[in-house]
Amino acid sequence: MKLQVALDTLTLQDCIALLEETKGSVDIAEVGTPFVIEEGMVPVKEFKKRFPDIEVLADVKIMDAGKYEADKCFDAGADIVTVLGVSHDETIKGVVESAANHHKKVMVDMIAVENLEKRTKEIDQMGVDYICVHTAFDVQSLGQDPLDDLKTVNRVIQNAKSAVAGGVKLQTVDAIVQEGCEIVVVGGAICNAKDRSAYAKEIKEHLK
Repeated sequence: MKLQVALDTLTLQDCIALLEETKGSVDIAEVGTPFVIEEGMVPVKEFKKRFPDIEVLADVKIMDAGKYEADKCFDAGADIVTVLGVSHDETIKGVVESAANHHKKVMVDMIAVENLEKRTKEIDQMGVDYICVHTAFDVQSLGQDPLDDLKTVNRVIQNAKSAVAGGVKLQTVDAIVQEGCEIVVVGGAICNAKDRSAYAKEIKEHLK
């Protein structure tokens, strides 16, 4: 399993420091949506330059102009780009086309998808690489857990690999590992840890 660290609210310099601290544990550096709004593609370019061994994901949550927007991300050096599962099929297919042209990957974020099983089956036929269940930040305080959604996705996918995001931490990671997925996304739990290196290393040990 790969460990993806979601970098949302830290400064660029602090993110660089975090990635230095967590070398060997983090497989994918996610330039989170708030970070993209703040800095554009600058962090994507900087991470690729400084950390060539780490995959960089641009969490742009594409909703329209799929191929055009994905092209911009891949041209900046992103290895993986996100598109929303609630987008039109044509938008998702445009991102897939862009990824194929650049020899890169697509992650579909299933945040706010109402009929998860039905939509997963549809998206799984479009040539995407990852389908990510995502408990939104705004509803995590209600106690929602992505594990049930992960079980649904794992049950129906045949082509793509699954990923999980949203409030994942040491206390919940073992249940996710037991269910199985390709990518586990951890954000605040690593970014806000007193010892970020040790926390990331411990999470990675659980994923092994």
